[in-house]
Amino acid sequence: MKSWTLVEFGKPFEEREAATPEPTGTEVLLKVRRCGVCHSDVHISHGYFDYGDGNKFKLSDRGMKLPLTLGHEVLGEVVKAGPDAPPVEIGKTMLVNPWIGCGACDACREERDNECTGMRALGVVRNGGYATHIIVDHPRFLVDVEGLDPSEATPYSCSGVTVYSGLKKALPVREGEWLAVLGTGGLGLAAVNIAKAMGAKKVVAVDLDDAKLEAAKGMGADATLNLKTVNDGVAALQELTGGELLAVLDTVGMESTSRLGIMSLKKTGRYVVVGLHGGALHMPLPLLPQRALTVRGSYVGSTTDLEELIALAKAGKVKAAPIEERPMSAASDTLAQLEKGEIVGRVVLTTE
Repeated sequence: MKSWTLVEFGKPFEEREAATPEPTGTEVLLKVRRCGVCHSDVHISHGYFDYGDGNKFKLSDRGMKLPLTLGHEVLGEVVKAGPDAPPVEIGKTMLVNPWIGCGACDACREERDNECTGMRALGVVRNGGYATHIIVDHPRFLVDVEGLDPSEATPYSCSGVTVYSGLKKALPVREGEWLAVLGTGGLGLAAVNIAKAMGAKKVVAVDLDDAKLEAAKGMGADATLNLKTVNDGVAALQELTGGELLAVLDTVGMESTSRLGIMSLKKTGRYVVVGLHGGALHMPLPLLPQRALTVRGSYVGSTTDLEELIALAKAGKVKAAPIEERPMSAASDTLAQLEKGEIVGRVVLTTE
């Protein structure tokens, strides 16, 4: 098999050749057909997340060791199953839920692997999809996407399920109330469209880039706000929503977006952050009880969440963000462009 592997933090991937792994136990071997490039890979490739105030969360403390093959949005063809694996159709193209837990805690037993404190996620702790083949722990982490365009389906396993899970926590909003999506990168564009599919009537997309905001309109945004054009983002967002902003989904996750989202909410509003850009949360604590606000994090999603999202896609209720296909060998260059903010929508790498 061939892989594009991170050997040194902050450096381009190395192309490597190795023996194709054999599945054991309940494992399944897939031939990778597609792998999405996610902004989280930027942080993972640097080896840390910015916790703000000079603090860093090192992924080595979570079990990450180099060399490691990144890539967690994976779609592939089932090639072989281990001797203890439940029945799985060989030759079937499946979407992988990479958010695999320890397998022993309450969260994992309830198939909430994404809430496990000892996650063994593919492409984060164990080898992922920037390769020709990948090992998946169990068929229960595979989701049937038959009938969907493979490149459009691939990002649902991270960007899609992340915002879907977050929106389940942020919604519902009542008639006349608004949902704001902060950031219109791959996550934000998916969030706008999925929110509409989930019944949100008024969705405003917020960003600094007119091209990305235009893409958000194409995904169903009812209004947009370019923060570069206003002096006070909070005042502008409150005015645009008529003081009826009940829910915010922050797909960026930085200090400025957290302040914007929380301070713009009406009383009883809900702020849910899924973005991992970095920084620290600073806010007056009395504000929470005084305005009965909810501030909550949401991390990726479960296989059940992914299955629900794929069902919406198969029903034609959601559409994919703009997709650009590139060869798998372009993984490093694509990640560099993503870090610079030069990509609108999503890039999906292909081995075909």
